Amino acid sequence: MLATAQVPKTPATAIPDIRPGQSIELLKELHILTRDGKLNQDSRRKLKQVYHLYNFIEPLLEEVISAHGDLTLADHGAGKSYLGFILYDLFLKAREGRHMSGHIYGIETRDELVSKSRELAARLDFGRMSFLNLSVEDSIHSPELPEHIDVVTALHACNTATDDAIRFALHKQARFIVLVPCCQAEVAAVLRKHKNESFAKTPLSEIWRHPIHTREFGSQLTNVLRCLLLESHGYQLTVTELVGWEHSMKNELIIARAAGQPRGNARERLEQILAELNLDELHERFVY
Repeated sequence: MLATAQVPKTPATAIPDIRPGQSIELLKELHILTRDGKLNQDSRRKLKQVYHLYNFIEPLLEEVISAHGDLTLADHGAGKSYLGFILYDLFLKAREGRHMSGHIYGIETRDELVSKSRELAARLDFGRMSFLNLSVEDSIHSPELPEHIDVVTALHACNTATDDAIRFALHKQARFIVLVPCCQAEVAAVLRKHKNESFAKTPLSEIWRHPIHTREFGSQLTNVLRCLLLESHGYQLTVTELVGWEHSMKNELIIARAAGQPRGNARERLEQILAELNLDELHERFVY
């Protein structure tokens, strides 16, 4: 077992905007604080975004804890595990010693990022975090993960990585799914591929006639299909913007809550859209 290094603690209350008890070392590692532990204009903006995202997720975690007294969260496509570390620091760490175990799993395919996250968690003494170098398929069946996960997150999961996170969440019967999709290219590529056929089939093809519209419409349509997929599996959705448009164009936040009652026509609508827009080859991805 690796020895855990003791990290000197700087009183968070000494820095404006930082919540009491937050790890200053973590905020430096995430480049939210400068190396000398200060906030500048850019880092203050980053901190504001962190708190904004946390304000969406915290009530979901509280609901799980209230119902079960425990919590499992898997962050898919975790990258540097930015989100997992923030949730641990602001939520789990503050509840230590309250007979609540709780565990956060970061799932990432890049081994070097997994190694760095493990090192940082050990250095900060964040003992209830695990980082797994697994593909989506492997993560679904891996004995390193529990059979059920309460909350699944995927923050800025590019292109089909968001769909992979959804598939994982459905297998794990997640109570909540929190998604911030990014760089959705697959649907746009299929729209382009069948553009000539679509011109002959439907006047709706004018929506994606021009390349920039193809990209934008494809991105919008991807998230509509994802929402219908989740609704067909019994989830209720909240779709909103994460931060102001001045900060990011990849801004859509999808929060899905397991309700146990599928929307009656969700699957039918999904299949109709795929057929109408010449996207039948994506049937397997969005209808299951």
